[in-house]
Amino acid sequence: MYTQTKDYAMYVAGGWAGGESEARIEATSPATGERIGSVPEGTRGDVRRAIAAANRAWPEWAALSAFERAAAMARIARTIEERRDDLAETLTLDQGKPLAAESYDEVDELIEYFRMASADATRLEGSMPPSIDAGKRVFLYRVPRGVVGVISPWNWPYTMPAEALAPALASGNAVVWNPASTTSVCAVKLAECIVDAELPPGVFNLVTGHGTVVGDEVAANPGTQAVAFIGSIETGQKVAARAAGKALLLEMGGNGPMVILDDADLAVAAEESLTSAFLGAGQSCTAGERFLVHEGIFDDFIERLGLAIERGVRLGDPFAPDTTLGPLNNEPTAEKMDRHISDALERGAELISGGSRAEGYPTDLYYRPTVLGKVTGEMRVSREETFGPIIPATVIHDEQEAIRSVNSSPYGLLSAVFTRDLARGLRFAEAVRTGWVNINASSNHWESHLPFGGRAGSKSGVGRVGGRYPMETFTEFKTVIMNVG
Repeated sequence: MYTQTKDYAMYVAGGWAGGESEARIEATSPATGERIGSVPEGTRGDVRRAIAAANRAWPEWAALSAFERAAAMARIARTIEERRDDLAETLTLDQGKPLAAESYDEVDELIEYFRMASADATRLEGSMPPSIDAGKRVFLYRVPRGVVGVISPWNWPYTMPAEALAPALASGNAVVWNPASTTSVCAVKLAECIVDAELPPGVFNLVTGHGTVVGDEVAANPGTQAVAFIGSIETGQKVAARAAGKALLLEMGGNGPMVILDDADLAVAAEESLTSAFLGAGQSCTAGERFLVHEGIFDDFIERLGLAIERGVRLGDPFAPDTTLGPLNNEPTAEKMDRHISDALERGAELISGGSRAEGYPTDLYYRPTVLGKVTGEMRVSREETFGPIIPATVIHDEQEAIRSVNSSPYGLLSAVFTRDLARGLRFAEAVRTGWVNINASSNHWESHLPFGGRAGSKSGVGRVGGRYPMETFTEFKTVIMNVG
């Protein structure tokens, strides 16, 4: 087992250092309860130093050829690959993900983000539209905005920041990154890979600390020209307000409706439900947190689901090779599970399985996989993001009721539908107001090169992460007109 304990530094203006304050944030493993290190508690002054360094550095970085920046992204990917074991073990210790079942997969996806950015850097094209004057030529260039502020969450501490960091750097921007305080050890490990790829000083900056201070300064400071935030709706709305007038990429909350229609293949639906509800211990914005199941197959589905959980979900030590479900990352998330389950049961929900924290583990963050029946729309588990290993099942009477239910939600991130009739599935996909729809696949199935984000009119965000698509936010058009005589 990974046992290293270390007090880490932040990275600003080309060097590792402590912050201007001596205060530090202790890092405790949700898996073992042990102290695993500490990071500096950054201040607004630390952020301002980082932003100043980034603004000095980005013009030179932007002036490099796209192929030179692509080579730098490829170096980062190779460095991550060389440190795959250390990064995966750190993820399990710091975040709590099962090592064999999930942590290595996240590291491998992290590698792909930088590989994609390396390729996409060389494909960032402009155009040459016609001029009204035959003696003039028009050029449209995609140019970097300058400094991109990145504020990232704790649930996917490698891949979610990489969704923004890699395309921002590849497209010629400098970055200032504030990671979540509860997984900052992971952030430092990723930062080490970026630093050791030898980018020019000031192009990449990491400032650890609390979002209310560090993240707020990243968003509000006039030295950041674009802000990328991934996290909760409540925090995202505050970031958007503080970053008003800047280019924004906001990927916020969801509750992943899983719709099981009367003609669904229930064996497939039950297996895919495990990934929807229990990947990352349910701590995902795409987690299936509302299961809308047709009345005609409800009992059969619940029975199959129970068998699938018994067969395929193993709660336990995340370093054990057969564990598929690890602890929750932090106490506030576990307390929200407690509140949502209690609220549902008080309002008449049926507890089918689980429903409480598991005993006999090193911390109180291990939660039993939970299934609730008779869930209704007024319950908090239906209206909010629970962010835990839970399947709240609601009876629906027809497809139109499911569509109305999905569209009445304030969330518009992702939904999934199960049906043997593919035309029916496509009609459903076109009718629901979510930015992404999976047909006969888990709500947690997504592919990192595709555009992902909330539908307009919802609270789930603006812009798109995934592959080259963030570059549309991190760059802007420059128009150049040349008189050729």
